[in-house]
Amino acid sequence: MKAVCIDDEPLAVEYTLKQCEQLAEIKEAKGFTDADEALKWICSHPTDLVLLDINMPGTDGITIAAQIKQHKPHTAIIFLTAYRDYAFDAYAVHPAGYLLKPVSLEKLAAEVRHVCGKIPDSPQAHIQIKTFGFFDVYVDGKPVSFKLSKAKEILAFLVDKQGFGIRRAELFAAIWEDALYNRRMQKQLDVYIRSLRDTLHEYGISEILIMEKGILRVDPDTFTCDAYLFYAGDSSTINAYRGEYMSSYSWASVTESFLFWKAQRKKNHSV
Repeated sequence: MKAVCIDDEPLAVEYTLKQCEQLAEIKEAKGFTDADEALKWICSHPTDLVLLDINMPGTDGITIAAQIKQHKPHTAIIFLTAYRDYAFDAYAVHPAGYLLKPVSLEKLAAEVRHVCGKIPDSPQAHIQIKTFGFFDVYVDGKPVSFKLSKAKEILAFLVDKQGFGIRRAELFAAIWEDALYNRRMQKQLDVYIRSLRDTLHEYGISEILIMEKGILRVDPDTFTCDAYLFYAGDSSTINAYRGEYMSSYSWASVTESFLFWKAQRKKNHSV
């Protein structure tokens, strides 16, 4: 992993770079005290991770993070800051982590391991649905491939509703937003629903979707889901949440804000 550290304080940069040298996951680390210079370097060099201060003269880390994401959307951002109050604003750029200074090597190592995907999952269930980050479904650890992206989004929306029944018109309004729900679009929606059912049948997991009298819902008892574990108060799942929830879908932003608020509240109470 190639990392970049940005902080207007030279000693802070030096301290963080020394920590990076002790982390096996980081093979190369470069430090900057000038945010503009750092941004130019990141845009022209492979960068997996940016360790970023927030409160800097002339600019702020949240703005820099947004610019980094614009040019390098897959680059992970971990904020290192002395100020807890920026946490909610930082959420807007979907950081991989938010650590308060002084940052211990142990806490930094845990965040870096998370970025690398090295946090072990809970004991694997037959059907796993992951909503943190992008939405995906796994059967015995193998990802389910959906033939139509809208069919996958329909399932995602139903998972978001936690087993509550949803009528077709409500489903359409959420996913297609301002589009007119006319007869033609009703038929199109039915095509996506059939595709979803066919995919679930193909993978032998038809039981997760229930259709009764025009109402669709998922059966939460048939699968494990990180968001549901979060709601149940599972500490490891709450700590693993990094501010991203079903990132491909605009309608998921309300739940994403709620999850972030809950996660920050728990972390603040544990300090």
